[in-house]
Amino acid sequence: MKRRGLILTLWLALCMLATAVPAIAFAQATAAVAGTPAPRIGVVTMQPGTVFFERFGHDAIVVLDPASGEATSYNFGYFDPSEDDFIGRFVRGDMMYYLVALPLQQDLSYYDETGRGASVQWLDLRPDQARALAADLAERARPENARYHYDYYTANCATMVRDTLDKALGGGLHAQLSGRSRGNTYRSESVRLASPAPWMWLGFDVGLGPFADQPLSRWQEAFVPMRLADALRQARNSDGRPLVQSEQELLPHRIDPEPKEFPRRWWPWLLCGLAIAAGVLALRNRPRLLAGLGLPLWLLCAVAGGLLVFLWGFSTHYAAWANRNLLLLSPLCVLLLPGAVRLLRRRPPGRMFTVVLWLVALQALAALILHWLSLQAQYNVQWIVLLLPIHAALAWVLGRDRHLSDTRH
Repeated sequence: MKRRGLILTLWLALCMLATAVPAIAFAQATAAVAGTPAPRIGVVTMQPGTVFFERFGHDAIVVLDPASGEATSYNFGYFDPSEDDFIGRFVRGDMMYYLVALPLQQDLSYYDETGRGASVQWLDLRPDQARALAADLAERARPENARYHYDYYTANCATMVRDTLDKALGGGLHAQLSGRSRGNTYRSESVRLASPAPWMWLGFDVGLGPFADQPLSRWQEAFVPMRLADALRQARNSDGRPLVQSEQELLPHRIDPEPKEFPRRWWPWLLCGLAIAAGVLALRNRPRLLAGLGLPLWLLCAVAGGLLVFLWGFSTHYAAWANRNLLLLSPLCVLLLPGAVRLLRRRPPGRMFTVVLWLVALQALAALILHWLSLQAQYNVQWIVLLLPIHAALAWVLGRDRHLSDTRH
């Protein structure tokens, strides 16, 4: 019995030792990691450039290794134009972007060459938060994990940086920013930042639907890199300390600065629409001349309306869905083109021409009524007051029966 008891005792001791060795090794490894200085985390914000895809600025997360002094930039803004069906995916709104890790100085070289300023906000994170964030970025930058579906407003370079920081903070950034708003919208921010290029801001203003007119929280507003930088200045870590520890300029900004906010007034558009409508009425006895002037307008409406139909019905660009500018830039205008050509040739335009003219005018009136009723609010009042008087005047002058046969002028 004593011998069997001794053997049992020795066996239990060996089992306890076998269990303790991995625990001791894990504790030693944890202590070693804890003794290693945590990486320093920063957010680099690049100012807007002059090329159309640079107008909204850019940003990235930088991880500074305290041991080697190497700074790695984790940049969510890369895409591969050599991918199969790249243009088609872009048009349909099915873009794939990449997270790329590269040396910070290499990442900044392009911005230095183009005169775009860059600054870094060094964050005051706990060591465990900094280590977890650095490990998360390193894992996500692996080729098999780097791709993500890009969306201009909800999944771009800035929102990916924002979401990565929020994950490291345990949701604390979202909690601080989600309930606050300055009244900005996706439309107002897009028009403001694109304002140096008229074709670009006009395209945004025409192409965006009601989705773009929702008041944004500070969290949503951070789709703009400069807005995210401003939000980080006001954010705090879980222990109440300011999240931004310090800021440092990396590159001076040598080109035009970011456009400032400006009020959008609709009355100049109304005056322009009324002036053009008055000109149409003044030329009421010159149907051929009016047809020549109306032809490019109707062609523009047909092309723009067709594009809006495509964006709504055949793409995933949901910011353009349910766009009521379809009532002002009606694809039905394509049916006016043959009648306009016949008028230019001194021939009757046909009854279909008259019917479509009045339908286009009634659609513009419907846009005004929907705006007045505030159904699915969309800020397109400037396009209504510009185009409604013009469509109404053309229908009144060219859509009357006497012009169906009277083409002498």
